[in-house]
Amino acid sequence: MEALLPGLSLLLVLLAVGWGSGAVAAWATPPGSCELVQRTTDCTGRWLSSIPGNLQGDTEELLLDDNTIHVLGNASLLSYHQLQRLSLTKNRLELIEPGAFLRSQGLHMLSLADNLLFTNYSLTAAALSALPALRTLDLSGNRLTEDMVSVLVWNLSSLESLSVARNLIMRLDSSVFMNLTQLLELNLEKNYIFEIEQAFEGLQKLQKLNVAYNYLPCVVEFGLTQLRVLNVSNNVIEWFLALESDDLFELEVLDLSHNRLLFFPVLPRQSKLHSLLLKDNEMSFYQRLPNGTSLADVTVQFLLIDGNSTNVTTVSLWDEICHSNLSSLHLLDMSQNQVWYLPEGFLAQMPSLTHLKLNQNCLETFHLSEGDPLALLTELDLSQNQLAELGAEVGTGDILPNLQLFNLSTNRLRVLPPGVFTYTRKITTVDLSRNRVDLCPQPAAAGEAEGPPCVNVRGIKTLTHLSLAGCGLRGLGGHPFQGTSLMHLDLSDNHQALSRDLGWLQDLALTLQVLSLRNTNLSSIVVDFSAFNSLVRLDLSGNSLTVFPTSLGILKLRSLDLRDNCLPALPPDITRTPLGRSLREVYLSRNPYNCCTLGWWDSLQQVEGLQVPDGQEVTCSYASRTLSPRALPEPVLRSCRWQTADLALLYLVLALPTCLTLLVAVAIVFLTLKQKLLKMVKSRCGVSSPY
Repeated sequence: MEALLPGLSLLLVLLAVGWGSGAVAAWATPPGSCELVQRTTDCTGRWLSSIPGNLQGDTEELLLDDNTIHVLGNASLLSYHQLQRLSLTKNRLELIEPGAFLRSQGLHMLSLADNLLFTNYSLTAAALSALPALRTLDLSGNRLTEDMVSVLVWNLSSLESLSVARNLIMRLDSSVFMNLTQLLELNLEKNYIFEIEQAFEGLQKLQKLNVAYNYLPCVVEFGLTQLRVLNVSNNVIEWFLALESDDLFELEVLDLSHNRLLFFPVLPRQSKLHSLLLKDNEMSFYQRLPNGTSLADVTVQFLLIDGNSTNVTTVSLWDEICHSNLSSLHLLDMSQNQVWYLPEGFLAQMPSLTHLKLNQNCLETFHLSEGDPLALLTELDLSQNQLAELGAEVGTGDILPNLQLFNLSTNRLRVLPPGVFTYTRKITTVDLSRNRVDLCPQPAAAGEAEGPPCVNVRGIKTLTHLSLAGCGLRGLGGHPFQGTSLMHLDLSDNHQALSRDLGWLQDLALTLQVLSLRNTNLSSIVVDFSAFNSLVRLDLSGNSLTVFPTSLGILKLRSLDLRDNCLPALPPDITRTPLGRSLREVYLSRNPYNCCTLGWWDSLQQVEGLQVPDGQEVTCSYASRTLSPRALPEPVLRSCRWQTADLALLYLVLALPTCLTLLVAVAIVFLTLKQKLLKMVKSRCGVSSPY
């Protein structure tokens, strides 16, 4: 018996090893099992250390991303004569041998991103030079310096698109891309470039240039007339100066956002610019200072000495007239700057402007008039400024007739010009949140005194989205929304707006779909939503609801937010109501639910398609303890069952032992005194007993 134990142990070990190997084999994808779709072979993430040689020979696209290939040998691609596209991103590629592409002369797209090509870049360059048809090359993330890049692309005159992003390039000169005469697109983002010296002058066909996320301090004498898109965002640029030339620039998009621009850029005099992005800079205008000082007439004299000749040139210090032709500009984003005023006639040069973003600046006033050339403007964002006044010349003409979105949130406005929205014929969205404004009720009757200044949105038929969050609204009444077709209304953070019932919202009962009443001091007493049959999203968070509003049960909401209230429970039959059948999203956390009345919670968990995004945060209370309803301890469940049992039955169970004890005691007394009682009865009655 003892002799059998070692053999049995060895057998168990062998079985375990075999079982483990089988499990690993079943879990891991066998190397070389690539997917073939038409003429594309996908070998992504197959743990390959080399290119498989048993694939179909007519493959045109080969995807080998996310593998462990170190070397692309001379014989790696011999079987694939028709290969046109090859991707080897996220491997450990250190070397491409010089003869690797000799049989792949038709290759026109090659991606080598996120490898280690810096180790043997000269040999890899020799391999790349054998690709006469290569048009797209991605060398991103290979720890390449500018010298390495120059060697790698030296003989690739056919290239049309090149990406060397996320490398170690620091300085560029004219020698790096000298031979890339066909290049259309160049990506240099996320390097360490601090100097560019005529690096792109020979690229006569270049149309898209991306130098974002580098360390360029300035761009001066910009003269790439053929360029259509220039992205120099996320640098440290303080100046952007284009050449003073009357040549027509093809530039359409210029992104200078997230830099340190001090002044509005000096743009080409003639261009096709339609998008100018200047977000997050330090830009301002300086002809007028906040203290009232004017620098309009301040001049500077330049002394120019050339040999024996001396010239004195006098120029205006702050000439804010923009000499560029901006008539084709559609989008101007000047948000997150230090602009506190706009020069006179500044916007008059942009008659085609459709989107103007001036949010997060220091503007104190903004003037609208029917004479402004912004007839095509559809979006105007003036939020997060210091606006105390919005001026408007209201006459017989239209003010911003095509304006659709008007954002005035987070300013210091108390009133808007009367009738300002009357002339915006297409306005759909207005954001007045976090201003100290009030809504105008119905017009005062003749002879009645006029009320305090207010904003009138009555009768704006096109208005569908209105935000009045944090406006300090007080006891709304009347019919402030009469004549509108609002679908989205935000009244959040108005603590005294709902001091009465919701009757003043009745004009929106048929159209309102999204309503936010977050943090409005709402109580269950004044809430009746039964008339709002079109509501699909309702936010009641941050209030004082102690009872779930019964009127919600008949609505067909898709989303309901009940966070931060005082609800001890939801109706136990909530899933059987129209609300329970329509809900797809509900927020429930931060309420003092009773752990012993969680039948509604269990019902919600069974509803298919219903999500509780904050379900992990939902808690309930039991005996001063805070617990998760997902995992209540057994003692708590047992105690809750006792507490929720039928009280009549509970009292009966408790009284039964007492009743039985009394009954037994009475029986014993009766049996003990039975004979004495019979004799006493006979003696009293005087009747002899029959024998």
